[in-house]
Amino acid sequence: FRSTGSSARTTRRTVFASSVMASGPGTVVFTVEADGFLYNMARIMAGTLLEVGLGRLDREAVTRSLESPRRDVAGPTLPANGLCLEAVRYPQ
Repeated sequence: FRSTGSSARTTRRTVFASSVMASGPGTVVFTVEADGFLYNMARIMAGTLLEVGLGRLDREAVTRSLESPRRDVAGPTLPANGLCLEAVRYPQ
């Protein structure tokens, strides 16, 4: 899950936890904890999950997105509206 043409030297990131919760009428909270993020990674992950939730992609699309190097297999990059960085944890 990264933008096409990303300049990252490595693309492997470990996601430790993620969750999707309804947070009120018309509001969904997607939380993800990882050891690092690629450019637009969280926005593409959220866009893919939204497409699955709306029935425009099947559940297997998530697996296909992880296994394929092709950006067009995943859902859209959602706008940054509402995106927020909650914490950064550095090793002691």
